[in-house]
Amino acid sequence: LLFIVGTVSCTLFLAVNGLYSASDDVIELTPTNFNKEVIQSESLWLVEFYAPWCGHCQRLTPEWKKAATALKGVVKVGAVDADKHQSLGGQYGVRGFPTIKIFGANKNKAEDYQGGRTSDAIVDAALSALRSLVKERLSGRSGGYSSGKQSRESGGGDKKDVIELTDDSFDKNVINSDDVWMVEFYAPWCGHCKNLEPEWAAAATEVKEQTKGKVKLAAVDATVNQMLASRYGIRGFPTIKIFQKGEDPVDYDGGRTRSDIIARALDLFSDNAPPPELLEIISEDVLKSTCDAHQLCIISVLPHILDTGASGRNSYLDVMLKMAEKYKKKMWGWLWTEAGAQSDLESSLGIGGFGYPAMAAVNARKMKFALLKGSFSEQGINEFLRELSVGRGSTAPVGGGAFPKIHSVEPWDGKDGELPVEDDIDLSDVNLDDWDKDEL
Repeated sequence: LLFIVGTVSCTLFLAVNGLYSASDDVIELTPTNFNKEVIQSESLWLVEFYAPWCGHCQRLTPEWKKAATALKGVVKVGAVDADKHQSLGGQYGVRGFPTIKIFGANKNKAEDYQGGRTSDAIVDAALSALRSLVKERLSGRSGGYSSGKQSRESGGGDKKDVIELTDDSFDKNVINSDDVWMVEFYAPWCGHCKNLEPEWAAAATEVKEQTKGKVKLAAVDATVNQMLASRYGIRGFPTIKIFQKGEDPVDYDGGRTRSDIIARALDLFSDNAPPPELLEIISEDVLKSTCDAHQLCIISVLPHILDTGASGRNSYLDVMLKMAEKYKKKMWGWLWTEAGAQSDLESSLGIGGFGYPAMAAVNARKMKFALLKGSFSEQGINEFLRELSVGRGSTAPVGGGAFPKIHSVEPWDGKDGELPVEDDIDLSDVNLDDWDKDEL
């Protein structure tokens, strides 16, 4: 079974130490050593992507260690703390824990392991994959670029998402673009450029998908496009520069693995992304679409409009907007409702008719929530969200194990509330003298 999460990490659980240590036969993998250990290796690898707090991962750990010991010297067995190293998990599309992938001959096309979670099943799958790898070698098929290296001339890599730029096309594509561009200046004869190419190509595809094309990876042959090389002072290869609208280009000086490149690209994307929308819960669709699409949804219940007026409500909304901006890199959803408008939802989140304004952070996949205990202020909310972002904070299950029925309501019109108009009662025809005094 998989514990499904919206992104690689779920922050509604207490932090736990890693599940493996140096004394195990399981090799701990990180963004720093993954490329060298796995991608550039000739060995077959089984890699588990896990989160320390995940119960299924904890149950798998002894079986994974047994398998690693049994396969020692035959098949490499590794583990990635994908809660800690989110960029590495994201690079391989990890959406649930534990996820096990087999890195065979073609290290750029890992296969998902769907077998049993016992050491016997894992060893059987490893030996089966090893047999296939050996047969491929016997038949002369290497499986692609197992060394993780290839040249631009080889045509062995899929560079479909790397945009080739020239002296003529550069300005119209990059300079006036609203998107962020990461541009590699290379020389075809450069060995470091050849080593970078498969990493750059793989990162380009992942970045395109995760940023919906808002961050682009490009390449310029600086030996041909000498005007660009001169303009940007290219002195060595490869040189990578970052271009953002209205700013001078800056050098990228990070790591050269795809995980490093992807991590920087996602940071650039989130830095330039607008803050998430703050939506009023006016229907079931608003709640479900927001909470299902995000790792966490932050739900505020604000006082009734008659208690605050428009200015009071807007001040609360302003606090939420500031926090949404501050934590926009987390890609959380943000919602609010008026006290009493969704009373069933309030009860399921332990708010239940008092203490407004209130705030809950909900993991809709696990149906767990955490409540703001401090003040509904920038400082109080910031402390609450900061604790969540590092995996701390007490949680509780959503009442009933699912979201309750959501009532469709009219959206707030932005105005002060009005008391309901009471019908006037005409007492002119009532003769009080006729009432029976004994009934008074």
